[in-house]
Amino acid sequence: MVYNLILSFLQNTEDAEDVTQEVFIEVFRSLNKFKGNSTISTWIYRISVNKSLDFLRKKNRKKRFAFINSLFTNEDKNQEIIQVANFEHPGVLLEQKENAIILFKLIDELKENQKTAFILFHIEELSQKEIAEIMGISSKAVELLIRRAKLKLKEKIEK
Repeated sequence: MVYNLILSFLQNTEDAEDVTQEVFIEVFRSLNKFKGNSTISTWIYRISVNKSLDFLRKKNRKKRFAFINSLFTNEDKNQEIIQVANFEHPGVLLEQKENAIILFKLIDELKENQKTAFILFHIEELSQKEIAEIMGISSKAVELLIRRAKLKLKEKIEK
């Protein structure tokens, strides 16, 4: 469950494996900090989401730095700096893979909180209440995030 959640965020199997290991190391190190205010699975999901988002932020900073750095070098200006990999989620049926690749690329473009709510609701199939606990927001806020994410995805798909 942890690996699949992280894979949905990172869309790269090697990165997802690394971050999954980081999550379980964090769980082991922080087990004494678990207060029992939520279920253990909710707590682990929160750690997984945080580690995934941290990884993406760090990766995006590296991309921006590479782009800025390229502006000041004499390298070939036609060289593509950022390449988007063709991500294929292992849980998707073969005939739906092409659509899934497009959908995951579009999900990746959502705002961070919309992306989190959307993935937890539609891919991890968690309830709005569980998502609210994981994200530390109200169930109504989760509902709004999911609705906005759907609208954004619909707009992007129509384009």
